Amino acid sequence: GVRLVGSEMCIRDRTGPLSRRCAKPVIAAVNGLAMAGGLEMVMACDLVFAAESAQLGDAHSNFGVFPGAGGAAILPRRIGLNRAKYLLFSGENVSARDMMDWGLVNKVVADEDLRQAVQAFTDRLAEKSPAVLRRMKTVSNRSLDVDETAALSEEMLNLRAHMRSWDMHEGLSAFNEKRKPQFRGY
Repeated sequence: GVRLVGSEMCIRDRTGPLSRRCAKPVIAAVNGLAMAGGLEMVMACDLVFAAESAQLGDAHSNFGVFPGAGGAAILPRRIGLNRAKYLLFSGENVSARDMMDWGLVNKVVADEDLRQAVQAFTDRLAEKSPAVLRRMKTVSNRSLDVDETAALSEEMLNLRAHMRSWDMHEGLSAFNEKRKPQFRGY
């Protein structure tokens, strides 16, 4: 199954899971099978941790069901067109390790270490500036839909806005004072 960290993932609208638009990073922890809708939930997350024994795939074709939350529309962007077609058409599952090689999974860990690995990572994320993580997620996601010039322009606009933030000033002060920053998220 898929466990999600950081979002009420199952809430959907006409564009699929709302985690795609969640301002905070959303992490999937995959243990067992993530097929069809489970795979679509994984694709809606920003980062994916998987247990060594996890299997991911798109089983929609096995049951004559058409994907409705990104299986056909988003999967090719994540793993490439030919790999996506293979999963979509065959209905087969692929190992977490293979999905990491294909770019969908970020980290594969021993089954018994999955919860601890995800918790350690989220603890590290919690120390970061919520404002900078939010802006990075927004610009990264939007960059896929525009050309390079527009993506760089969006990045510069966000940089200018972020330069006025508490978090940036706090981060630079902490760096200069050799202390841990105390971010506020604005």
